[in-house]
Amino acid sequence: MKIDELELRYVTLDLLEPFETSFERETRMHTVIVKLTSGDRIAWGEGPAWREPLYSAETAGTVYLVLKEHIAPRVLGKAVESLAELHELIAGIRGNYMAKGAIDTAVATMLALERGQSLAAFLGGTRKKVASGVSVGIQRDDEGEISIDLLLKAVAGFLDKGYRRIKIKIKPGYDLEPVTEIRKAFGDDLPLQVDANSAYSLADADVFRTLDGFGLLLIEQPLAYHDIIDHAKLQKQIETPICLDESIKSFDDARHALDLGSCRIINIKHTRVAGLYHAVRIHDFCAEHGVPVWCGGMLESAIGQCHGIAMASLPNFALAADLAPSERYFPRDLIHPWIPLVDGYLEVPTEPGLGFDVDETALEELTSEKLTLR
Repeated sequence: MKIDELELRYVTLDLLEPFETSFERETRMHTVIVKLTSGDRIAWGEGPAWREPLYSAETAGTVYLVLKEHIAPRVLGKAVESLAELHELIAGIRGNYMAKGAIDTAVATMLALERGQSLAAFLGGTRKKVASGVSVGIQRDDEGEISIDLLLKAVAGFLDKGYRRIKIKIKPGYDLEPVTEIRKAFGDDLPLQVDANSAYSLADADVFRTLDGFGLLLIEQPLAYHDIIDHAKLQKQIETPICLDESIKSFDDARHALDLGSCRIINIKHTRVAGLYHAVRIHDFCAEHGVPVWCGGMLESAIGQCHGIAMASLPNFALAADLAPSERYFPRDLIHPWIPLVDGYLEVPTEPGLGFDVDETALEELTSEKLTLR
């Protein structure tokens, strides 16, 4: 497969409702879409970094710049027959994982197309459907005050729609109360997990020891975004499995975290680890060592959701994914037909490549900057 042309688009999608974590309240999602042309075939990739460097050091702006200035010159005109070959071409670029993930997902989709395979089959996926969990942001009332009542209403609504697992965002001062009230309202059998997005320190260990009493599936990224040492110390003090997210940016990060006992579960976001190639490597390593993984999300457009669904079809993705139908986040999305939720599951496409058609009219209207490189 020869990379003949890359079209880069900076895209902004309005959210149906604000999404608040421990570090940010978002009303719009900023992402970079890559259109790759090889001969008469077209494939799509996505680098869904946020507008500001708050989740990671990257932003949508840096993803766009690195693709333009550093990745495109290394790959344009090159024949690439595997994802391993692609990553050899861009290995000299340090960091910039989401920019690498954007080109990786486009190349993976193109390679699947050339082989007449679905993206899931190309990656080695075996599942026909993926359980969908939902991530519920911090809820605020009209006066801007955090509201437990609105949180419970939101959880009830998502359960009515069939989602298979609930995840809520927590932060210091907003942790024990929401978990307590959810357990009171929905019982101990509700699959429930919490995500701290790096908001705590080891000094807060008592909070997590108290959370042990609520039967949570996991506690996601409680400590610093770059840490694996203190997470190992915390995991020894609590019973609930720690799941690492932001700390895992590479295969070696995952290997080191498991060697140290920093976590018992890993959240794999393919764009956070430079794409599907390294995501599959992490999946396989965890499977060999009996460590379950699950698929996280970055509020991607449906293009990125399709990449995630394909990845989550691999056998060691044991927990419900933070992948959602198109109607979950955006009033407009970038594919047609939209991804549906069926009895709490997302079906894994079987058509060659992405499995959906990109809505290029919507894409054009939501694009604020575009560049074609040949």
